[in-house]
Amino acid sequence: METLLLWPEGAPGALGTSDEDCPAITPYLVEGSSNAAVLICPGGAYWLRADHEGGPVAEWLNTLGISAFVLRYRVAPYQYPSALEDAQRALRTIRFHAGEYGVDPERVGILGFSAGGHLASTASGLFDRGNLEAEEALERQSCRPDFSILCYPVISMTDGVTHEGSRTNLLGDNPSEELIRRLSGELQVTPDTPPAFLWHTADDDAVPVENSLLLASALRRQQIPFDLHVYAHGEHGLGLAEEEPHTRSWTNACASWLQMNGYSR
Repeated sequence: METLLLWPEGAPGALGTSDEDCPAITPYLVEGSSNAAVLICPGGAYWLRADHEGGPVAEWLNTLGISAFVLRYRVAPYQYPSALEDAQRALRTIRFHAGEYGVDPERVGILGFSAGGHLASTASGLFDRGNLEAEEALERQSCRPDFSILCYPVISMTDGVTHEGSRTNLLGDNPSEELIRRLSGELQVTPDTPPAFLWHTADDDAVPVENSLLLASALRRQQIPFDLHVYAHGEHGLGLAEEEPHTRSWTNACASWLQMNGYSR
């Protein structure tokens, strides 16, 4: 299926009409009906979107019987809230077209790597159930993910923990304390936050493992179910980690978690 523009008439705040100004999703569908679906947010410090964290991940999810959608979200020079608006619109779009796509609108999750993990965690904390009074039927759909998969994610925007490049690209050089708190996922966990699967490497030298640890602690305090997997070694940006004998087992752990929760075959 071809890439679908999220706003065919132009995204809010668009600076032009190039592909980079036009957020979209690329579907990777599994035949059948009532499949779970996952929206994939590749990483790239809110500066770019890494190819190896998009299509190959969608193809892996397909092997589990899960339909996937790779998100082309806006990155620099766009700043908050553009990427979040794109992710929310994508989640609404998947639910609105659920019958066409053969997916279950009540089993739509989100997956992100690095800065894409920040986007996924933000979408899991800052969401709405749809505007029932919206003129456009699509906007009446919920943008709350039913679950999240966060891979070496940027979570916090706070000094000493965040990834500085991601924060600068998303929030600018001098963000307010209020904006830092709002975009720090560990501070936005509520009893309505969806269950999560997280993995990180302990020696990640780009995005400190404390990001995942902080979110896991916040989830625990709110009694939100989660899996947390911390591997001893592995450079940042591994994606599926197919060349890493130990760390690559994250996909098996995640597949088990998805099956346990009724999202995969």
